[in-house]
Amino acid sequence: MSSADSTFKRFVEVGRVVLLKSGPFSGKIAVIAEIIDHNRAIIDGPTTGVTRQSYPYKHLTLTPLTLTKLPRGAGSGVIKKQIEKEAIVDKWDKSSWAQKRAATEKRRSLNDFGRFGVMLAKKARRDAVRKSVFKAKKST
Repeated sequence: MSSADSTFKRFVEVGRVVLLKSGPFSGKIAVIAEIIDHNRAIIDGPTTGVTRQSYPYKHLTLTPLTLTKLPRGAGSGVIKKQIEKEAIVDKWDKSSWAQKRAATEKRRSLNDFGRFGVMLAKKARRDAVRKSVFKAKKST
């Protein structure tokens, strides 16, 4: 059975970009530099501030992004050059997944007054939509 026939699309592989789920670097992305065993991998994120370290798979989320032709056990310098060459951080920031996470984080950081402003903006938008729908119905 080839990987094209598989239902799985993201594999634990050298060069796979991962999102860290827990720990001090939670929410940042890194790259798998080397696979240790069936529980852990060495990750490195020289452009995102993640230090090179062993990390358990259960605290990683595999993303659809990969670095092409990254050699096994590549050092931080090689990984950094490859990330910058392929613009991985920009691709991640433009992905809907990252934008959704950023919006959620922004909403969580709002204080009471910020939440009040969001409520008013929602009401204004809802009113504008309602009026334009009514106008469209009336014209037909």
